[in-house]
Amino acid sequence: MADLDEQRTTAVLLAAGAGTRLGLGPKALLRFQGRTLVEVLADVLLAGGCREVVTVLGAAAESVRTATDLSRHRVIDNPDWATGMGSSFRAGVAAAAPEDHVLIALVDQPGLTTETVARLLASHRPGRVTAAAYRGTDGKLRRGHPLLLDSSLRAEAAETATGDAGARRFLQAHPELLDLVDCTDLSGGEDLDTPEQLHLLD
Repeated sequence: MADLDEQRTTAVLLAAGAGTRLGLGPKALLRFQGRTLVEVLADVLLAGGCREVVTVLGAAAESVRTATDLSRHRVIDNPDWATGMGSSFRAGVAAAAPEDHVLIALVDQPGLTTETVARLLASHRPGRVTAAAYRGTDGKLRRGHPLLLDSSLRAEAAETATGDAGARRFLQAHPELLDLVDCTDLSGGEDLDTPEQLHLLD
């Protein structure tokens, strides 16, 4: 499972949302570990073994650029961010080097660790989709993020990304391509969506 694959993975960090449900402005700018959430997660993705991080901004993009130091990463703007995550997914995949696998990560997952990223890279098999998965209280393993798309699949996955769906429709059409990697020992995999979840930033 190859070191070469690890050298050929671009991370796409989806950070374009307005954070409406949370009500605190763009989640990218939330404070976490003394910095902004987007800075911490972009660095985690790079340190985990991705060779480049493409960060997709949208809501208040200029404010995010001004308030953060993302100089180690590539930053792109999605002017269509308000149409939903699908447009940011497409923009990020299009910006990644054409020959690379693409690892999709969300800016509202403060529990993401370098170990999770490295585990996905090491577990990936050619022609497959590799996803972090987490066990719920019922003991069942559920797909979460990050999600690693093989270079041979990324174009088709991007074509189906619309509205608030990223890779969901593609995975529903091709469940046989999905490999789940249990990362429960590293994180709960929660998304930060409501004020009640702000403890995840502590």
